[in-house]
Amino acid sequence: MAGAELPGVIVNIVRGGPGLGTIQPGQADYFQSVKGGGHGDYKMITLAPASVQEMADHVTLGFDLAFKYNNPVMILSDGVIGQMMEKVVLPEFRPRKTEEEIRKEQPWAALGKPKTRKPNIITSLEMDSNIMEQNNLRFQEKYKKIAENEVLYEELNCEDAEYLIVAFGSSARIAQKAVELAREQGIKVGLFRPITLWPFPEKELASYAVETLRATSLQCKGILVVELNAGQMIEDVRLAVECKIPVKHFGRLGGIIPAPDEVLVALKKIFLTN
Repeated sequence: MAGAELPGVIVNIVRGGPGLGTIQPGQADYFQSVKGGGHGDYKMITLAPASVQEMADHVTLGFDLAFKYNNPVMILSDGVIGQMMEKVVLPEFRPRKTEEEIRKEQPWAALGKPKTRKPNIITSLEMDSNIMEQNNLRFQEKYKKIAENEVLYEELNCEDAEYLIVAFGSSARIAQKAVELAREQGIKVGLFRPITLWPFPEKELASYAVETLRATSLQCKGILVVELNAGQMIEDVRLAVECKIPVKHFGRLGGIIPAPDEVLVALKKIFLTN
């Protein structure tokens, strides 16, 4: 789909693995989704909802981005969000475009062959290496444009944070409560939640590794990456901050969901215990 530049939205409700694994929640498909789980130099826009509302909103956003860039989009969720019951406001219905609009805006669409044009063969196969290189260069320019314009993230209590928790999806909800518990104990902790896992908010996260013009101009002392895996997004966090500050991982495996106080205990043990 990426090679043929076909839009589409794939929803992955991640479970514990590897192999057949369990039916319990997991977040171990991060690498598969954002690092190119298939053949070639390609990128897939990846959205990580943290609520039922975002699950609904990201479907609309996903199709908008897919059609905007003629690229596949993945909604990377997990078994917690995937089975959760919450109130949700469904997006406003948008009528399907007319056949004329589709033919004009989406020339790849299979709407039947009119007599006015030649057969429209959609493929990612190209035997000429010179042409294939030009295709790849064009793809990279598109990915650069996506990275410049489509980054989404959320910050909570980060203005004066001495420590950051970085988490996505259901882990971010758990981490949010851990931040509240830490604040009650006088520990200045903030939550940084990537919403687009690719493009990753690396520039925004990098600002916490240096003295900035944020409210306190304080450099963050450490980052705890919370994931339901053995440590995957942590690599992108370390790359973003260029290892200028300590970045540690806390995760549970096999479908185990940590409690907020477990996250706080891990943060205190890692960063606050001499």
